[in-house]
Amino acid sequence: MNTPESGKTLSSRRVSRIIKGMPATDGAGVELTRVIGQPVLPMLDPFLLLDAFRSDKPEDYIAGFPLHPHRGFETVTYLLSGRMRHKDNAGHEGVIEPGGIQWMTAGKGIVHSEMPEQENGMLEGFQLWINLPASHKMDMAAYQEYPAEQIPLESREGGIEMRVITGVTSHGTKGPVVQPLTEPLYLDVRVPASQEFFEEITESHNAFFYVIHGSVGIENEDDNTVWLARDDLAVLTHGEVVKLRAGQEAARFLLVAGKPLREPVARGGPFVMNTKEEILQAFEDYRQGKF
Repeated sequence: MNTPESGKTLSSRRVSRIIKGMPATDGAGVELTRVIGQPVLPMLDPFLLLDAFRSDKPEDYIAGFPLHPHRGFETVTYLLSGRMRHKDNAGHEGVIEPGGIQWMTAGKGIVHSEMPEQENGMLEGFQLWINLPASHKMDMAAYQEYPAEQIPLESREGGIEMRVITGVTSHGTKGPVVQPLTEPLYLDVRVPASQEFFEEITESHNAFFYVIHGSVGIENEDDNTVWLARDDLAVLTHGEVVKLRAGQEAARFLLVAGKPLREPVARGGPFVMNTKEEILQAFEDYRQGKF
């Protein structure tokens, strides 16, 4: 297909699967929707988990996520509404505000808490887990944190807007988060009613989009247009460009892509390594206070 952005003929990505999130609880009983990391979609290499949380009922979120460990991957927390205080055992502490991103590389180990910084009102956002390659699972823990005002906003013809958290768009806007190990693209996109949207993505990367608001139409592998509604996730085929259209009202969605690692994955609760033995070692190291 020809795209107005590039004028080149590019292969299109299509929908291969549509995933519905399932209700789940985590932390001290926080109600959320698990989209990646559930039985029908255990992972989409390098993405291990995607949780969505959205509630204006304090009893759904106020207990938060008390101290817990991680090793071997990255956690990405993106807030749309509300405030979340993060604190870890290395003395790092801060508050994630609406529109802010926290990209935490757990590496060899971190123990942290994530607690709502509010007693009422809407709390809405996402947590994405991204795997690390075997050669970097024991790196030192690190953070990339940016408030809303430091995340670029790209505006396009037709009223399309997107916040660029990481990666480079086909118009050249670059997000502040840098991670060469998986080369992620993470966009928060708003498309006015009935408008078309195009975005080029590295052909070999795995990609998905998740509908936050409105509806989105895109072709499937049978060349039929399928429509996704709020809280639907579309797993995309490989290709060079995503082409979709908003429905009769404005649409908002996350568009995410990354380089697959193609390595064995062993999970043990808050730890993600390559072998069962490494998981057992992670639990032992945690028990011995080595995080």
